[in-house]
Amino acid sequence: MNSKEIANGILRALGIILGIFLILYFLYKIQSVIVYIAIAAVVSLIGRPVVLFLRRKLKFNNTLAVIVTMSLLVSLLIGLISLFIPLIIEQSHNLALLNIDQLQANIQYLYEQMVIYFEANQIDVERTLQESKLLDKIDYSIIPNFLNGIVSGFGSFTIGLFSVLFISFFFLKDSKLFENGMMTFIPDNKESRWKNSSAKIKDLLSRYFVGLLFQVLILFFLYTIVLVSFGVHNALVIAFLCALLNLIPYVGPLISSILVIVLTMTSFLGQSFSDVILPKTIYVFIGFIIAQLIDNFVSQPIIFSKSVKSHPLEIFLVIIIAGILFGIVGMVVAVPSYTAIKVILKEFLSENKIVQRLTKDL
Repeated sequence: MNSKEIANGILRALGIILGIFLILYFLYKIQSVIVYIAIAAVVSLIGRPVVLFLRRKLKFNNTLAVIVTMSLLVSLLIGLISLFIPLIIEQSHNLALLNIDQLQANIQYLYEQMVIYFEANQIDVERTLQESKLLDKIDYSIIPNFLNGIVSGFGSFTIGLFSVLFISFFFLKDSKLFENGMMTFIPDNKESRWKNSSAKIKDLLSRYFVGLLFQVLILFFLYTIVLVSFGVHNALVIAFLCALLNLIPYVGPLISSILVIVLTMTSFLGQSFSDVILPKTIYVFIGFIIAQLIDNFVSQPIIFSKSVKSHPLEIFLVIIIAGILFGIVGMVVAVPSYTAIKVILKEFLSENKIVQRLTKDL
């Protein structure tokens, strides 16, 4: 090998590295578009069963079926916004979430009430908290900044919503759009396998996301019953937010539990801590635990077994590993990504013993 070949090899390697860097930089700059496409793909998968029903059962043509489906989804979104936005605004004012000083005063009031209650039972909570310096670590500006960020980001949300709806429409109308695009990179002798994989992935993920919607609705219903039963203000908003948080595996239920404890306690500000605030908070928390048990042992196993056809332990390990590698985002996308990978492996590596074991139920 002469010096010219070595130089060409070095230049070729540098060119490849530069090309990869430019592609990654390009993807980074258009990350919002990638997010829009990903959300639109989920929306289209949720709407797919409705489109198929309208086409097969009611004999709608494809375009009309897509228009009706998108109209239903938009109507549902508008209904949720019109129902919850006024309640969220009211809840924000009630809890003084937009006022840091008032929020801190409310938390301080609850803290003082707790100290008085536990001191009456000979438990020195104040000393324990002071030694841990837990209260000094609380950043009271997190919630107001979060809500203000939502308000300031309304313009971006509007653009994003329009983009998602527009992309979703064509994903539903031209269901083979993505599949045909991928055909460009698939060898001719593998095209039939890719088509089979694509159809199977769409079917499984469509059932999975529809199942998640039912899971959120079931939790929303259970949470609402618990909160209304104990007279918590704005029960619908709290139940809806906690049900949505449940979409984040394992971490979501923990966050929603903390959220419901805080919101329940602040709902009864000014009333007796020992006679009203503490008992109601405990009862609500127990109700949430029961709802979570129903979800964990009834809803989730049905969704995973009927949609993605994976064992609960298998799903648990996948979510944990994805969480370690990619954080919260990884936990959210772990199940659909793993399902897609399993289908592709079964189609292209069906003779492999490990693949056969992993995909035996597909």
